[in-house]
Amino acid sequence: GQRQTAGLLACDAIDEASGLAASRMNADVFWIHNDSGDSPRVFAVGPKGEHLGAYTLLGAKAVDWEDMAVGPGPVPGREYLYLADIGDNNAKHASVTVYRVPEPVVRADQEPVESALSGVEALRMVYPDGPRDAETLLVDPLTRDLVIVSKREPTVHVYRAAYPQPVDSVFTLQPCGELPLTMVTAGDVNAAGDAVLLKTYEGIYLFRRSAGQRLDEALQAPPLRLPYSPEPQGEAVAWSADGETYYTVSEERDGIPAFLFYYSRKAEPQG
Repeated sequence: GQRQTAGLLACDAIDEASGLAASRMNADVFWIHNDSGDSPRVFAVGPKGEHLGAYTLLGAKAVDWEDMAVGPGPVPGREYLYLADIGDNNAKHASVTVYRVPEPVVRADQEPVESALSGVEALRMVYPDGPRDAETLLVDPLTRDLVIVSKREPTVHVYRAAYPQPVDSVFTLQPCGELPLTMVTAGDVNAAGDAVLLKTYEGIYLFRRSAGQRLDEALQAPPLRLPYSPEPQGEAVAWSADGETYYTVSEERDGIPAFLFYYSRKAEPQG
């Protein structure tokens, strides 16, 4: 489907949107975070871009947050936010960190709040083949595995951190091959766990996952290219909670404000 505008992002503090996720426990709520230079916080946004709140992750640092996801975690039945501090333009960081924190309750009609989130866990990891820049975190809703896709190589690299990830020690990511894409800036897995989006500056790609496949294995099949109208510095993509639409968001650039966009899959070719 064609790009539709959900709304203008009402919160002025969201100026370099780099990660986007649709809540599955809070109806009509989206989570967004900024690129490097912001404090360790996430913003709750309504279905038309309304500002619902800013939530600081206690004890976390924001060196270069590049993607986020929602998904399951250690406590069964509870939803978590995952924030990926994995940006590394100069490939110099010894380790990278994914923060995991229980998702708070947010109402899509609430007045904006300023809040702090406790219970933050830091998952610290190193690449098996040296530091690199990455902007894509996938959380498997079926297994709780994490998958990271690098950004800058001519064929980007895929890495996996199997659940349960250690929270008290640095661990090494498992290499899972390469993809014939470059400049991958974001990704998301739908709630059912059978469809994965990867986004570059030019396109959005859909990978189907069959039963019994690991998430990283699903990325080895040829993807379907989906409709996408590139935005200024578009670095985020997310499935809707029901998987019927996908959302993108742009960074504020040259006086162009940031918008939340969506694309319906109703008219998408099957294949």
